[in-house]
Amino acid sequence: MTTDTQCQQSIETIEIPKAIDIAAPIEIAFEALLDELGPDAQMMDGTAMPLKLEAWPGGRWYRDLGNNAGHFWGHVQVIKPPTLLEICGPLMMPYPAVNHLQYRLTAQGKGTRLTFVHRGMGLITPEHREGMPKGWAHWIDRIRQHAEKKGPAAKK
Repeated sequence: MTTDTQCQQSIETIEIPKAIDIAAPIEIAFEALLDELGPDAQMMDGTAMPLKLEAWPGGRWYRDLGNNAGHFWGHVQVIKPPTLLEICGPLMMPYPAVNHLQYRLTAQGKGTRLTFVHRGMGLITPEHREGMPKGWAHWIDRIRQHAEKKGPAAKK
């Protein structure tokens, strides 16, 4: 068999670690994490991102565009409220790729430390390689903001 064109793309890997301190108890921080990966998700420009997260082992994480349209992003691989959430799947990548997200929360006094890492491999485009660190930083900061608005310090 012969082909007119041959495309050669190499398998790329990516690792994006982030960590942030949250001035809210771990239970509230975990709740904020679930909210930000679901109904409260926003893109960096403030546009609502209609995500759904089924918060149980094997649960789906997907972008719901209505009328049975959308984008599958991953499955919940591990969930141990309020300390751990892991998701595996293609995420926003519309090409051959596999990704693993880990959100680990650790109580620190009256606050919480959120440690995040995204590891992936596949035909990762330069646009995703450059944009994802900014996108994850945005989402992690929104988790912090959301938790701190709900936490005890916000009620004073």
